[in-house]
Amino acid sequence: MPSHGAVPDSAVTTDPIPNAPAARPLAAVVALCSGGLAAALSQTMVIPIQGELPRLLDSTAANTAWVVTITLLAGAVTMPVSGRLADMLGKQRVLVASTLLLVAGSVVCALADSLAPMLVGRALQGLAMGFIPVGIALLREIVPPHLAGSSVAAMSATLGVGGAIGLPLSAWIVEVGDWHALFWVSAGVAVAVLVALVLLVPHVHDAHPARFDTVGAIGLATGLVLFLVGLSKASAWGWGSGRTLGFIAAGLVVLVVWALVELRTPEPLVDLRSTARLPVLLTNLAAVAVGMGMMAQAIVVPQLLQLPEALGYGLGQSLLAAGLWMAPGGLMMLFFAPVSSRLMASIGAKVTLMIGASVLGGGYVLALFLMGSAWQLAAAAVVISIGVGIGYAAMPSLVLDASPAHEAGSAVGVNALARSLGTTLASALMGTVLTSSTLTLGAGAGAVVVPTEGAFQACFVIGAAAALLGVAIAATIPRTRPAPPAAPSGLTPREDVATSA
Repeated sequence: MPSHGAVPDSAVTTDPIPNAPAARPLAAVVALCSGGLAAALSQTMVIPIQGELPRLLDSTAANTAWVVTITLLAGAVTMPVSGRLADMLGKQRVLVASTLLLVAGSVVCALADSLAPMLVGRALQGLAMGFIPVGIALLREIVPPHLAGSSVAAMSATLGVGGAIGLPLSAWIVEVGDWHALFWVSAGVAVAVLVALVLLVPHVHDAHPARFDTVGAIGLATGLVLFLVGLSKASAWGWGSGRTLGFIAAGLVVLVVWALVELRTPEPLVDLRSTARLPVLLTNLAAVAVGMGMMAQAIVVPQLLQLPEALGYGLGQSLLAAGLWMAPGGLMMLFFAPVSSRLMASIGAKVTLMIGASVLGGGYVLALFLMGSAWQLAAAAVVISIGVGIGYAAMPSLVLDASPAHEAGSAVGVNALARSLGTTLASALMGTVLTSSTLTLGAGAGAVVVPTEGAFQACFVIGAAAALLGVAIAATIPRTRPAPPAAPSGLTPREDVATSA
């Protein structure tokens, strides 16, 4: 049976051109995946100290909430921009620049003792998230065909793995040292990644010089920031508040105007006509749904683990213990990368995505019945993470197979943005559900408001529904013709990819 939409077998051929596969492909894969993990870790590393940030930074809780939000916003904006720059200037150059941003952001945060420099550093860390989509696109150029599928799957999984292992790692660092050590460790890891990029990742000639669409970048950034701020703050401001509706509406208006301008731009930041091809469009819509599924358990499960046992449904775990219970799920995303590759080789990327989303939904159904102990909930989280890992591995192949080679970075960047939209939407929805049904522990000044058991169950139902929506969308992804070769010829490998099922 021929391979459909998969990368790792004979369905992919590479023309004999100067950009041969890396001499040490495994070393290059490890270097790129390490960079992806380092960038993803920055997204969750402040969670263990989030409650202490008002005291540590001498500010209010509302203001210090931006320490998390600004990183998510910067990450969402930078993904399509970094992808476009990678297509124009060369992928390795953009990877090095992203890593330097991560180093700079980590050092600024490590030296910060007030809110303003912390926000600057966290924004720089968010800009480093462009590393992951660009790394995925580069892997298809530098590794031999038999390693391409599993390599792309592993790199794609770092979006979830970094978040899962970041919580226990950060909690442990905070317990044994000063909170600034979080960022010094991040800076040290980023420097190591930078050295590995220079020494282990081959310098391929994959640049396609073009004019950078500055107006498009500003328009996209403005629209995304307005829209995502409205979403991310909806649970705090209220979905019906003027601020929430105003930010969301303004963001949508700006994005519509941006799209109209992009369609008339000769060299746009994002080729919306390519993005509107059904295989790409439907894959990105599925990415939103799967992204929601990933983020729902990342928000809900740690809270449920840490609630006091006196409630009857809380599991009484410390922050570090909760992180350790979550860590196996993150590792499973990475361990299932070869499994995802084999699935894509045998049944196609489309069906693999459907399987991943189905497993994700099944994990949430399990969680509804496994809330009684920490190990049971952790087992459900493992199933959820396996589904995310399989789904995340399939999406880049579907997008790359349907996109021109010279737009690879931009195409994967938009797909990563779609995942980010899903995680932001999930965060807003989960926050709303968890604060809409609460009970009060204690009395007086020491009283604490916590979500009810029904609120947690509702979150699991929403996660399952999002996953099933992802299955339904993936089922409609049509077959694709082989992606057109890169132009001009000779700059990048041309991949004659089989149609995806």
